[in-house]
Amino acid sequence: MEFGTIEREIHVDASPEVVFEVVSSPQHLREWWPDDAELEASPGAVGELVFGDRGAGTVVPLTVVDVEPPRLFSFRWIHAHDEVAAPGNSLLVTFELVPSGAGTTVRMTETGFREMGWGAAVLEEAYQEHSAGWNLFIPRLGEYVTRLVSAP
Repeated sequence: MEFGTIEREIHVDASPEVVFEVVSSPQHLREWWPDDAELEASPGAVGELVFGDRGAGTVVPLTVVDVEPPRLFSFRWIHAHDEVAAPGNSLLVTFELVPSGAGTTVRMTETGFREMGWGAAVLEEAYQEHSAGWNLFIPRLGEYVTRLVSAP
């Protein structure tokens, strides 16, 4: 198995503008992915995702890479807190938003696993963990968008 890229795609019944906010703003991210998030949708902005309680959970730094509303949002993550995110020390997550009928096709890719320099066992474990995570969270993104656009 190739442990290089994770790709997920989902169609949601909302405009790319709505979906862009859902994948790029902390108040929306908290509803479907991390327990807490601090970031600004601006290229080069540094932020963090928190899984679990801030004190006892996992805090993951991220750096926003590309912001092209309402079609693209990407960031690098999974790098050491004291390092600047770059190819080779972080993974790149990209959300591409494509208008499709009355809704949006969301294409998520995560790349950079092989470039991290991990041994085979660590590479496979990280890839499997992230793959399972996206299998959980991408459907939650769709469910959240549905709730958001159907709210009175």
